[in-house]
Amino acid sequence: MSDVVIRVENLGKRYHIGGRKEAYGTLRDALVRAMRTSLRALRGRGSHHGKTEIWALRDLSFELKRGEVLGIIGPNGAGKSTLLKILSRVTRPTVGRAWIHGRVGSLLEVGTGFHPELTGRENIYLNGAVLGMTKAEIDHKFDEIIEFAEIDAFLDTPVKRYSSGMYMRLAFSIAAHLEPEILLVDEVLAVGDAAFQKKCLGKMGKVAHEGRTVLFVSHNLQTIQALCQRAFLLQAGKIIQQGPTADVVRHLLQSQVPTGTFLLDGQHRRTGDGSAKLASLQIESTDPGGIIRSGSRLKIVIAYRSEKPVRYPQFVVSIYDQMDIGIFVLHNEFVGGLPESLPPEGSVTCLTEPINLTPGRCGVHVELLKGNVRADYVSHAGYFDVEHDGAYGSIMLPERDWALCLLKHQWWLNEE
Repeated sequence: MSDVVIRVENLGKRYHIGGRKEAYGTLRDALVRAMRTSLRALRGRGSHHGKTEIWALRDLSFELKRGEVLGIIGPNGAGKSTLLKILSRVTRPTVGRAWIHGRVGSLLEVGTGFHPELTGRENIYLNGAVLGMTKAEIDHKFDEIIEFAEIDAFLDTPVKRYSSGMYMRLAFSIAAHLEPEILLVDEVLAVGDAAFQKKCLGKMGKVAHEGRTVLFVSHNLQTIQALCQRAFLLQAGKIIQQGPTADVVRHLLQSQVPTGTFLLDGQHRRTGDGSAKLASLQIESTDPGGIIRSGSRLKIVIAYRSEKPVRYPQFVVSIYDQMDIGIFVLHNEFVGGLPESLPPEGSVTCLTEPINLTPGRCGVHVELLKGNVRADYVSHAGYFDVEHDGAYGSIMLPERDWALCLLKHQWWLNEE
């Protein structure tokens, strides 16, 4: 039992949606509310009329031992971030308990734990003090933190002037280098550029091999499999599957049901200045029956909207495999076809040549740029499945874990 550093028992978190919250009130306000409550009760409406209860987490129980690296995966709204916030003491559970034995370092939303008026230097010492470290211990790690974060030129600038990327660099560097016994990391790593993400993942791998406990929330299944020995699949606030990471990832992929049209308005995994928005993504095959197979041509329709005409539009569609490895990119600037200015609202269509992909699921990221400025980017915007009945005249097609794509080719016997 001494090796258990996190123990969760029957944990639940409930939120009220639609309820009106008032920070201050007078005696008159209290009397009016009491009278309204009585009237609703007489009318049979109940005291919670207009409110909806949502359980972000429900009946969660698990243990995590010292040195384990646990991956937490699941769709948006599954409760992954809520769980980390409870373990980080950012929010309190409605029911149940969570015991944590050890010093906790958290990397949740960008800027969590920073004081905006303090400089980067001052926030390093503030975070270290919160973790219970002495000034001498922080001094010992200070140079490593700055070197890793690559923000030495802005060290004495208040962090309220930092970009989201600079926030993330400093926050991750602090969390990783101040030697917490337990490290909680949310999907915030997606904020950084690709080179720094790779650097962070390398550091996380090193932290894990040093015997510290890590809880890692991510939609990047390749990273989850590379770093985590064990994983949970959360859905609607409950653990649907747990066990070896490869088994849990496989269960998630098999349970996802693709559709031909994906509405993007409610997507939260997006970045950009918001001057134009991606509204929907439609993916279909030009083959009879609409089945996407190896050798099919894809028809991709992207709807967008903006308050003004979209000048110098660039639409980028990135196709990746189940492990988030890029396969190919579709970009109108590569081939032309769109005018220099688009109307404020409309849609564009991309028609591909035959896609010679191996059978399996593919995912899609979509991006809209105005000139060289990113207006909107939605990661994991949609999916499509490549079926086994391909155009190669054979049912003996290699699986996705063997190769990503196929090439048309011929064989013959050389005659001597």
